[in-house]
Amino acid sequence: MDRRLQRRVQRYGWDLAADAYEPLWQPLLAAAQAKLLACAAPAPGERVLDVACGTGLVTFPALDLVGPNGEVVGIDLSAAMIGRARARAARRNASNAKFERMDAEHLLLPDGGFDVCMCALGLMYTPDPEQALREMQRATKPGGRVGLAVWGERSNCGWSSVFSIVDDEVKSEVCPLFFQLGQSNTLSQLCRKLGWGAVHEQRITTTLDHAGAQEACDAAFVGGPVALAWSRFNDATKERVRAKYLDSIDPWRSGLSFHVPAEFVVVTATLPPGLDGQLPAIAARIAQVADREDSSSCGDESR
Repeated sequence: MDRRLQRRVQRYGWDLAADAYEPLWQPLLAAAQAKLLACAAPAPGERVLDVACGTGLVTFPALDLVGPNGEVVGIDLSAAMIGRARARAARRNASNAKFERMDAEHLLLPDGGFDVCMCALGLMYTPDPEQALREMQRATKPGGRVGLAVWGERSNCGWSSVFSIVDDEVKSEVCPLFFQLGQSNTLSQLCRKLGWGAVHEQRITTTLDHAGAQEACDAAFVGGPVALAWSRFNDATKERVRAKYLDSIDPWRSGLSFHVPAEFVVVTATLPPGLDGQLPAIAARIAQVADREDSSSCGDESR
């Protein structure tokens, strides 16, 4: 998989999805995003970084939590998503909400500038999630908090058939490892590998509720991760793909509506303290070594 190609697919795909994303997905993602905010717990006066912020579905609730003396910064690879987030901030007169187009794996931000870093359902799209996490750690203060949300096990996400259905038509290069971070305790282990502490993982089981077939298909194809591939299909291909997808989610149809099972994983962690936080322990170790050396010297002198 070419990482530059994957980033390009993500950037332009989400540009195309930007208009439809919020109305289609905000209610579907609400449970996971609310849990993430509750666990990361931005507090009044804190600075918050929202990675892969989209149109600000998590950024603006975080802004409400940090209040007028706090600040939130949202970054996203999609210029269209950032444009919509900026427009929302302008409508709110929110001068302490800033949005920039940026790659999660290469954050153009100073070290240690944020108390809290969150990434709500964006980490799966990065070619190198570990590098993205390292960048989040760098941008967050030592001892700061990180909150992450990803989709859960593929088998627990009824809508996951969308990827194979699209890939049957065109090699989309969309998220080949999309559900990997949601397997078992994969994301928690990755956080521990980076030396993060107080790692806590929760799984949320819910349903993606669609009023009808059109809404279900729009969420999957127009406002979702395969939007770029969908935009290139001709009418016959779109009709074929729609039919396959509706057939795949038919087990969860109730009358005209659909209630498709979904699972999210929310992980929170505390970053390791910096040198300042380690000074007492370092000083204690130095004192212990000095005591041992003094004792040794006294012994030598007595001989």
